[in-house]
Amino acid sequence: MRISSQQIFTNGLNRLQDVNAQLNKTQQQISSGRKFLSPSDDPVAAARVLQLDQLIAQNTQYQRNVDLAQSRLEREEATLTDITRILQRVRELTVQAGNGSLSPADRATLSAELEERVEQLANLMNTKDASGEYIFSGFKGKQAAFEQNVSGNWVYKGDEGQRFLDIDVSVRVAISDNGKNLFVDVPSNQPTFFTEAGPGNGGVPPAQISTGMVVDQATFNDFFPRDMVVTIEDVGAGNFEYVVTERQTGRELQRDAFVSGEPIEVRGIQFEVIGSPVDGDQFFVKTSQKQGLLTTVEKLVYGLNNIPKTDDDGRAAYDAMIAESLENLGNALENILRVQTQIGGRLNAVDSTREFLKDSSVFAEKTRSNLRDVDYTEAVSRLSFQSFVLEAAQLSYAQVSRLSLFDRL
Repeated sequence: MRISSQQIFTNGLNRLQDVNAQLNKTQQQISSGRKFLSPSDDPVAAARVLQLDQLIAQNTQYQRNVDLAQSRLEREEATLTDITRILQRVRELTVQAGNGSLSPADRATLSAELEERVEQLANLMNTKDASGEYIFSGFKGKQAAFEQNVSGNWVYKGDEGQRFLDIDVSVRVAISDNGKNLFVDVPSNQPTFFTEAGPGNGGVPPAQISTGMVVDQATFNDFFPRDMVVTIEDVGAGNFEYVVTERQTGRELQRDAFVSGEPIEVRGIQFEVIGSPVDGDQFFVKTSQKQGLLTTVEKLVYGLNNIPKTDDDGRAAYDAMIAESLENLGNALENILRVQTQIGGRLNAVDSTREFLKDSSVFAEKTRSNLRDVDYTEAVSRLSFQSFVLEAAQLSYAQVSRLSLFDRL
């Protein structure tokens, strides 16, 4: 086989280029900290690293969701704890109100404190989260959960939605509880009612209807579960009448002259329409087997201010009101305790998921590092060896390049 000078030069140059390319690759690996500089260097490892990158990014997002879920749940738990503390005070005041030796002044003092407690409870029920959304409004995060109507009674304005958040693959946790389920749909010890003014009433300012109370439970139980409508009629000469009808059938139950603030007693309940209504104004009495927490305290305040204890009937109605209030407050506390227990379970799930995500991310990062990150000790040793090989190849090429067949002629 013949070997030309050109072939010798070409082979030597190719060898130098190969060794130099390997040296440059090792230098780039050391500077970048990566074993492979492009997916083509190691397609299998590159694909696996891409999967691990996606897993780590996914875990990072889930960890942010876990932090958000914990923040929301802890805020709700703290708020419910504060509400429970106030309810305990309300129960203490209710027990005090049951003292038969209370004077009218004592009752007025208790009533004033209870009204303050209602304001505190309403403010807590309108608690916001870190992003400024109301935590008990369901999906209506920008809407206050509870607002006062024209009669000054607190009513729920949110919806019945419950928010969930994904904290891991196929793992969702509830991060809210709506105020209707928590504070409104509380089982009542006895059939009860709540009142509201018609939204289209024309009085300026609009006339109000009081919270009212049950004065004869047996009579009211016979009427339950039907609702009532109170309509104001102008009968001329500046006189007005009120007409109470059964809402479902329109059957008239009672009619009499209207006097602002004068008690209206019908079918075992009592309430007042206060203000200057106009002809056609309507007020609704809605019966229910449930009674909201705020309504329970409002009815207690109403009873303290309106039930006389001057005779046996008054004392019996007052005692029944106190007993009923204590039962309903107990039901409200039990309802809140049920949700607090659920929140505790959710927080446990959040904590365990956080630990799992943390462990998963550590394992994924370690595996990714093994596949992708360069071993600096091995790479530096290899760089030294490749530098030595390159230097030897350069010296060898320099010697060979000076040889020529003409030297043998």
